[in-house]
Amino acid sequence: MTIKDQQDFLESLAKGITALFGANCEVTVHDFSMGYENTIVAIENGHVTGRRVGDGASEVVLQALMGEQEHLQDHYNYPARTKEGRIIKSSTIYLKDENGEPIGLFGINYDVTDLVMAKRSIENAVGKEEPEEDNGLGATIVNNVTDLLDLLIREADEEVGKPVAMMNKDDKTRAIHYLNEKGAFLIKKAGDKISRHYDISKYTLYNYMDADQ
Repeated sequence: MTIKDQQDFLESLAKGITALFGANCEVTVHDFSMGYENTIVAIENGHVTGRRVGDGASEVVLQALMGEQEHLQDHYNYPARTKEGRIIKSSTIYLKDENGEPIGLFGINYDVTDLVMAKRSIENAVGKEEPEEDNGLGATIVNNVTDLLDLLIREADEEVGKPVAMMNKDDKTRAIHYLNEKGAFLIKKAGDKISRHYDISKYTLYNYMDADQ
């Protein structure tokens, strides 16, 4: 069974969820059959993250798909944010074929920014009895894989803690291992952009990927 075989049902489910929870709730249907650059085949309330049909998978998805497929697990109610900084609660549900292989996903993103701000206003007015919790804001949801790859490269540079001009071989190896673990190389032509960013050849890039840290 493919995503196309289920798409009518999944689109109806998406419409039902967003009708219940309103305009701050986005639901996406992703199909992995054509790669990870253009996975979204249906979306409701795309204004929540600024995405539309034809946009790609998120950082969380790429990172999960880098692991062992048989251990791929759904994730519920995890924190995220949009590139504009809006606070999101997300759930990711993988859709699998009869062999248990992931063929797509059903994603729910709920914008709780206004609720969080209202909560803070109330706490400021009446005081807090409980210690402040760590927001734990995790993945950033971007509009397309170009933005996603740029984000991952920035994260890799931050992980190393140096500008590229000051990085040595070990630093670049560390950055490239980080990108590989995050699933960056699942993005088409990512190797070309990463090679240019770190001023190395494609041959050197793959050597760094294979090197032990």
